[in-house]
Amino acid sequence: MAIKGSTATKTAKSLFLTFTVLLSLSFFIFFFFFTSPVTEPTNSLPQTSFLSSQNSIKVYVANLPRSLNYGLLQQYWDSDHPDSRIPSDPDHQISTAHFSKPTKYPPYPENPLIKQYSAEYWIMGDLETPQGMRTASFAKRAFDVNEADVVFVPFFATLSAEMELGSGSGAFKKKAGNGDYLRQKKVLDFVRNTDAWKRSGGRDHVFVLTDPVAMWHFREEIAPAVLLVVDFGGWYRLDTKSSGGTSSDTIRHTQVSLLKDVIVPYTHLLPRLQLSENQKRHTLLYFKGAKHRHRGGLVREKLWDLLVNEPGVIMEEGFPNATGREQSIKGMRSSEFCLHPAGDTPTSCRLFDAIQSLCIPVIVSDNVELPFEGMVDYSTFSVFVAVSDALRPNWLVSHLRSISEKLKNEFRQTMAKVQPVFVYDNGHPDGIGPIPPDGAVNHIWRKVHQKLPAIKEAIVREKRKPANTSIPLRCHCT
Repeated sequence: MAIKGSTATKTAKSLFLTFTVLLSLSFFIFFFFFTSPVTEPTNSLPQTSFLSSQNSIKVYVANLPRSLNYGLLQQYWDSDHPDSRIPSDPDHQISTAHFSKPTKYPPYPENPLIKQYSAEYWIMGDLETPQGMRTASFAKRAFDVNEADVVFVPFFATLSAEMELGSGSGAFKKKAGNGDYLRQKKVLDFVRNTDAWKRSGGRDHVFVLTDPVAMWHFREEIAPAVLLVVDFGGWYRLDTKSSGGTSSDTIRHTQVSLLKDVIVPYTHLLPRLQLSENQKRHTLLYFKGAKHRHRGGLVREKLWDLLVNEPGVIMEEGFPNATGREQSIKGMRSSEFCLHPAGDTPTSCRLFDAIQSLCIPVIVSDNVELPFEGMVDYSTFSVFVAVSDALRPNWLVSHLRSISEKLKNEFRQTMAKVQPVFVYDNGHPDGIGPIPPDGAVNHIWRKVHQKLPAIKEAIVREKRKPANTSIPLRCHCT
């Protein structure tokens, strides 16, 4: 009997322990699933904390002659010929006094026609910075090409093109007497003779071509490479064999695609306005720029005629150069909205000046590509308008007036958060030094990093292609 009692006691204890465990588990499940706070989804903003991850991109810098980058800059400053396209060239009023003495890293031009394309300078400056100062850089410099993910081609292609255009020689699209053409050819001859180019067909090489006319003479030859461009507008060409020659939607294989290329920001020309400095804005809509443009810029002319006499709208001819800069700062900072119609190309530095000025961008375009999409949600701080709507009389002004103060304030608060994403300048006049961790340079390399699987796949596919085969290289993909 004593044995049976002992067994019963053990059974009771076992049942009690099981009950206690199940009860505790029930309480845990209840509190975890029903009393934990619910996290609301937030607006899509740049994930600027990506540097804390282990991801990085390994970049080898091709060993181009210095005459194609910093030496070219020194040549620019040594010149005593002002830019023929602007009435007052800020660089060649001060060059003799400040930059006649050669330096290892000359500053980039202040001429606004060139400065707006200065991405090449800041990307190169980051890679030239001593390794110990590059802890915030997403791009890790590789000194063995076999260990690199991509090969950076350090040619200041924009500066080269703009020097030729600014000379007034009229030789830009010619070969004879064109210094830019000779430099382009020198770059191409160099890279195509390297083992790295031969191994990949140039698909893992990166060119900075922020000026729509950069590398003008050799676009077909560098088409396989990763191209960093401000938009696709300067690369479209009419296909006369389709749509009666009226379609500009077809992209030739010698041009660009979001499959491999990266849209990068223009360099903003106006200073940043902090949200705490923002004051009441009395103008509804502001635009400063040239009325008459080509290609897609015809929409701008029609918009100008519709809006120029509208109350609360300011339409000014000009460019934020030395004489118009203060006028542009005042106009953007005192306006609720800043108009952003297409010009010669779909975008311009005006968009990034508006963001730095906390002036809500009004983007009038049916076909625009913007930097860092997927990292930045432009719809949280910009107004997008179809061309057909914008060209309806009175429609645009009425639409902007209908936007509530609450929404406009939310747009500006979001803009203030994304302002750093579009900043190249690292605060060092020679471009050498630590870069802003959440700035434009890191975001560019992050975008290139996203292309790596497609780049590697393209290289492998090219290797297995039988000799003497011909495959159409036309891309309709964006």
